[in-house]
Amino acid sequence: MIENIKAAAGAGGTKNRHGYYLLSKFEILQCGDVEKLIKKRATQDEDPVYYVCIEDTYDVVKRAHTATGHGGRDRMAEEVNKKYANITREALEIFKSYCQECQQKRKRPKTKGVVVRPILTKEFASRAQVDLIDMQSMAQNSFKWIMVYQDHLTKFVILRALTSKRAAEVAHNLLDIFLLVGAPSILQSDNGSEFTAEVISELKLVWPRLVMVHGKPRHPQSQGSVERANGDIKDMLVAWMGDNNTNDWSVGIKFVQFQKNSSLHSGIKRTPYAAMFGCEAKVGLTSSSLPTEVIERMQSEDDLLLAFSSLQDSTINLDPAQTTSQEPSQTTSQEPT
Repeated sequence: MIENIKAAAGAGGTKNRHGYYLLSKFEILQCGDVEKLIKKRATQDEDPVYYVCIEDTYDVVKRAHTATGHGGRDRMAEEVNKKYANITREALEIFKSYCQECQQKRKRPKTKGVVVRPILTKEFASRAQVDLIDMQSMAQNSFKWIMVYQDHLTKFVILRALTSKRAAEVAHNLLDIFLLVGAPSILQSDNGSEFTAEVISELKLVWPRLVMVHGKPRHPQSQGSVERANGDIKDMLVAWMGDNNTNDWSVGIKFVQFQKNSSLHSGIKRTPYAAMFGCEAKVGLTSSSLPTEVIERMQSEDDLLLAFSSLQDSTINLDPAQTTSQEPSQTTSQEPT
């Protein structure tokens, strides 16, 4: 494909319809000694979207699957479409069907016959949920519980490892969160209104200015979003421990927190990170527009500046509307898959 595009863009010679098709759909991005086939861009300021060859498809899909915490097809598609143009949903489904960690995920029972009106929130930090996940069967050092804090509007999740479920320890960790992102007006919990009231009382002792109320007691089945979030966190944590061959879940929850917040949420149709901060989460140069082969060779800032400078005016393309060559009647070509 790259050689055909170079030939079609070269000076002289008669161009056929196949050449015009290639030049209208694709470009060649050259970064140093690396040439990559990319999707045709409307302007040079757009980030390139790469076409990945079949030999590299497995590695690209695997990275997306791991980055989403062994997420489903839609989460994987959202991840790979940020940078690649020809990864099909069928390929994602095939990869997921053969993932051993995904096959071991527990089957959560679905509640039938229960229709609950969801709670609606219009602003950030208006309502939040705090819950505890019991990890006593896999106690790590002195940690036995996972505190899950979730903002109701953005679905942004913050995880903390706890040594106990005492209200004082929960309040101490919540205080750290509130002083970072702000405190909600209503604090909800499935652990009971008495537990929530005790936590709020502990918070007021440390931060007298803080005033909040606890939400109405609700049946756990009514907290569908929170229950799904807790289930996803458990599954993602098990997958992380399997990928890294470790039982240190107190460290793993930090990575799971990032994976959860940077993955597509079906309810809000975006990532919690984007809903919270207005932009997508970055993973260093991995999230940049540079080709993977170039990123892997980066060692210093000079290498980075050189790579970005080589991207300027480094595409081979031709606007078919600007050429005066006559188009023959032959037609052959399809987009690479």
